[in-house]
This record gives sequence, C-alpha cells and structure tokens, in this order.
Amino acid sequence: MTASKNQGIENLTQFAMEVIRSSGEEALFYYGRGNPDVKFDEELVTKAELHLTEFFQDQLHAHFPDHKVFSSNQKNEGYTHEGKRYLWIYDALEGIANFQAGIPIWGSSLSLLENFWPILGMFYMPATGDFFHAQAGQKAFLGKKEIRVSVQENINDESLLLTYSRFHHYYHSTFPGKIRDLGCTTAHICYVAMGRAEAAVIANESYQDLAAARVIIEAAGGKICKMDGSEFLLDEYIDGQRIEDHLLVVAPDIYSQVRTYLQETS
Repeated sequence: MTASKNQGIENLTQFAMEVIRSSGEEALFYYGRGNPDVKFDEELVTKAELHLTEFFQDQLHAHFPDHKVFSSNQKNEGYTHEGKRYLWIYDALEGIANFQAGIPIWGSSLSLLENFWPILGMFYMPATGDFFHAQAGQKAFLGKKEIRVSVQENINDESLLLTYSRFHHYYHSTFPGKIRDLGCTTAHICYVAMGRAEAAVIANESYQDLAAARVIIEAAGGKICKMDGSEFLLDEYIDGQRIEDHLLVVAPDIYSQVRTYLQETS
C-alpha cells in the first residue's frame, strides 16, 4: 500500500517510533510499583493502562486527527482514500504481571493498517531499551540492527522453546533443548524473530495482542501458524474475539521438527 504525500510511510514510521518511545517513558513511572501485599495489583495496572492509552490517543489526534484507533468491535468500513483509511493498534502494556512486579520483560506494541493492510509493527521494552520494529514486506530490526529467525537446521540441546504459562497442562514435551516462559507473548515472538529462540507456543491471544508482532516475525523470515501446520490468518480476528487455536511461532524450515516434540495431552 502507498501512503499519501503528506502522510508517507516514513512520516508515519517516524511518528510511531517517537510516540511508542514516549509512551514507554510514561510507563516507567508506574513500573514495579505494585502493592507487594497482593499477587496482582489490578489497580496499578488499570491506572497505568488508562494513562498510556489516553497519552497515545492525544498524541495521535495532535498529529493525525483523521486516523482511527482500534477497538475490540472494529468494523471494516471498506476501502477509502481519506485519512480514516489508517487504523492504529496500540497495546499499552504486554506482560502486565511482569510490569507490576518489577520484572523487566514487558513492553508496548504499536502497529498500523492502511485500508486494513498491515504496514508497520513495533514493540518497545522500556525497562531493557529493546526496540523491535519492521515495515511489512521489508526487513526487521532490533534498534538499528537487522534481525532474522534462527538459521539452525536441527533442534538440539541448546535450542530454546518459549511457551505460555499453562503449556504443561496441554502438552507432553520431548523437546531436547530448554523450555522457558518469560511472561510476555510479544517478547517471545520477537526473540524468535531475532533468532534467540527457535520457536514459541502461544495461546489465548487476540488481534490486538498479535498485530505488531505479526509484522515483525514475518519481516524476520518467520511465521505464526496453527499447531497442525495449517495457515493462521490473523485478520479473521479483527473484530476482537479471542483466538481459540494454540499457535506456533517458528522459522518455517523447522516447523516439523519442533512439532514432533509436542504431544497434546488430549
């Protein structure tokens, strides 16, 4: 897709980079300040998410007042040449349990659609400074460094599989390498995108959760597929419903190897 002259892809990308970094700095004010007497401080997380969402919307309105922001009951209004053809998907906090507990693996994601076609995706982790980003169909980056999925041809005892927290309830694993849950799905996907992990199993996600990560992993040469290997079409979930399928994030060439190590418990 091509953007208009006054809203070209470079201008949109520059805005996205600036606003996601700024919102990350705003998030650090709340980071790790959860009530130590409760396991999950919902009040802190709610306050942070509301502030960050308002901050993003204010910035977007100031720069691009005609652009839209994703909502869970999003309606496809059809093709248009107007400013409303741009739809931003902002997820203020991913890895919220880590965020409120002071564990640094969390972040904010931002993606942009033009007439419902993805054109960019970003994930910023303020506590670590890691900034993953990509334009659709182009290269993926961590900061200024190009990233790619692992070129490893065979899974071995040094391979890494990232999973969601209740993975062991649904799968028996004979994976020969290391298995970890780091508490943040988008971070998991980005670690696969940069070759730090060979694969990730994810579950219970939504369109908003995966919109930015989808752009990054595909630009890095990876894919998100269903556990049976069939094609996963994220755009089917743009109305906001939960994704019931468990998904595997992986370099295409090693899907079969990874899948053979995962047996469903039935």
